[in-house]
Amino acid sequence: MTTSPTRPLPATQLRVPTDEDAHAWHRAFDDPDVMEFLGGPAELSLYEEFTARQRLHDARLGYCLWTVLDEEGAVIGFTGAQPWPREDWGPIGEIEIGWRLARPAWGRGYAHAAALATLERVREAGVPHVVAMIDARNARSVAVAERLGMTLAEEFTSPRGNPGLRYALDLRTR
Repeated sequence: MTTSPTRPLPATQLRVPTDEDAHAWHRAFDDPDVMEFLGGPAELSLYEEFTARQRLHDARLGYCLWTVLDEEGAVIGFTGAQPWPREDWGPIGEIEIGWRLARPAWGRGYAHAAALATLERVREAGVPHVVAMIDARNARSVAVAERLGMTLAEEFTSPRGNPGLRYALDLRTR
């Protein structure tokens, strides 16, 4: 895992999502570019349920998909970890890390910086390894996973028929 010596990682803050963050996420992700590999923009009610579920994860597990704040304290997305949410396919029983940022935050190092903080927090919570499930066409997310030191563990086809990649990282050896 290396970072460019000419561009330090930006400062980010992670917090447990609030009710208000559902609205901020809805605004930030109501963009076809952001949702290109995720099935398109979603309704506010999805983010309300999603933030509530993340608060439960944090209370029960000590980690969740946290709200990411930039240097000025503005909500720019989320990153974190949660148990794989599906029971019908994928890495059932695994802890998945993930990130999603508003389009204006892309290309500035926020995803990498916030994901590094996530890895530290889940390691402290006793998680031995994590996976990242990424649409194979999403070069930006693939680059973040590789910068984190994750290795390609599997290529698959998602239930929607899209090519996917499962990256993995053993946190005991990092």
